[in-house]
Amino acid sequence: MSTGRRTPRRRVWPKVRLLLLVAAVVAGGTALYPLWRTAHPAPSDLVVRYRTDTAGAVQAAKPSLEVFNQTKKPIALSDITLRYYFTADGNAPYTFNCVQAAVGCSHIAGSVLALDDPTPTADHYLEISFTSGAGSLSPGANSRGIDLQLYRVDHKPLDQSDDRSFDAGMTSYKEAKKITAYHRGLLAWGEEPTGDKGSPSASPKAATAPTVPPGVLFDNFGYLGPKDPALFNHGWLVRTSKGGPGIEDTWSADGVSFQHDPKALGDGQVLRLRASTDGTKAGTQQASLGTSSQAFRSGTYAARVHFTDAPTSGAKGDHINETFYTIGGTGSTYSELDNEYMPNGGWGRPGPKLDNVTWRRIDDRVYNTTHRSLATGWHTVVVTVKDDVVTYRLDGEKIYTTSGKYAPRAGMSVNFSTWFIDLPFKGERTWDMTVDWFYYHANTSQSVTEVEAAVKGFSSNGLNYFDASKESP
Repeated sequence: MSTGRRTPRRRVWPKVRLLLLVAAVVAGGTALYPLWRTAHPAPSDLVVRYRTDTAGAVQAAKPSLEVFNQTKKPIALSDITLRYYFTADGNAPYTFNCVQAAVGCSHIAGSVLALDDPTPTADHYLEISFTSGAGSLSPGANSRGIDLQLYRVDHKPLDQSDDRSFDAGMTSYKEAKKITAYHRGLLAWGEEPTGDKGSPSASPKAATAPTVPPGVLFDNFGYLGPKDPALFNHGWLVRTSKGGPGIEDTWSADGVSFQHDPKALGDGQVLRLRASTDGTKAGTQQASLGTSSQAFRSGTYAARVHFTDAPTSGAKGDHINETFYTIGGTGSTYSELDNEYMPNGGWGRPGPKLDNVTWRRIDDRVYNTTHRSLATGWHTVVVTVKDDVVTYRLDGEKIYTTSGKYAPRAGMSVNFSTWFIDLPFKGERTWDMTVDWFYYHANTSQSVTEVEAAVKGFSSNGLNYFDASKESP
């Protein structure tokens, strides 16, 4: 017979009823939580504000963005990705450039990508990311303005009226839910478009941020035209001043343009420099683009250039000069390094020929001539200046070296130009030289292989332009 004492039933049931009530409340709360969460969303880690000053029909979309850190901890900009959604017009590829940014356009990378599940207002998006050197946002801080241009590479007009992220009414910064922001690949702001499959677009992968190497300037010439503000902000000047060389006082912005070339690096654009004439000075225009800075001296200069032996239109025979060169200093510090291609020769010497000229003074120079046609496609032209030795290379082949007193003694600008040595006959004709990209690495001598590998890496990481040439390693 048990000697244990039983707990009275009247003392057990209150506890059982309490447990059943708690279970019911928990079950009900769990079922209702999604509805409550929808009505009471958690604060976003990031907030994106947007403005624009464009109408629906334009040459380029111009979204300006700023990002706020809503957390209580610093957030590295390199951990943030932004997406601007739009519908592409026509079959031409799209590209973008950074006009100006508080963090510096050198720290802005981007790509234009297609949505896997398009919607009526979004079948593509511009994805913006930041380099590893872009810094961080303190708690409550604002990135301040990031001014962008989004456009077709054939420069035909856009219709933004059906673009998801476009809002003509936002002429001053306002919160924009139709632009999304991601922190380390997770959605932190905005509403992703949902297509026919009923699922939002895939979030970006949390990848390693692109790095801008110190001492390097790179530009793949993704611009709208000679008046594009990004061109000036990135350190380039279109020449319209008086003087020579060639037919004096005929330099014009009309000959500078940026054309689509599917064989070009990255976004498929090239710089085109067009010289045109009818055989008279009054009917002549020459074209040149150069850096506003004259801070380039020791290091590696490289460009991918397409020379030509024949005019784009008109008769052959002009003494045309297609040039990639540097120039700077005056008097005893005068410095100039030339790559001058003349398909029909010039100054009494036949062509086709490439002259590599190193100048010490206006009346003191040394040069080498390579007698062959370069109208065989794209060429990588490299000039290195290191330890007072200047070396000229073409597609990896060393073609000329100078040293000693002929090494640059001053900072120089970098220039590309197409110009006439003289006007030997009448009749209208045009000549085009095109440039895919320009690269400079200060105080470092690099091979063509090293240059091309670096350039391809920049392009694959969405870096269309950056300038860290004044930064030390």
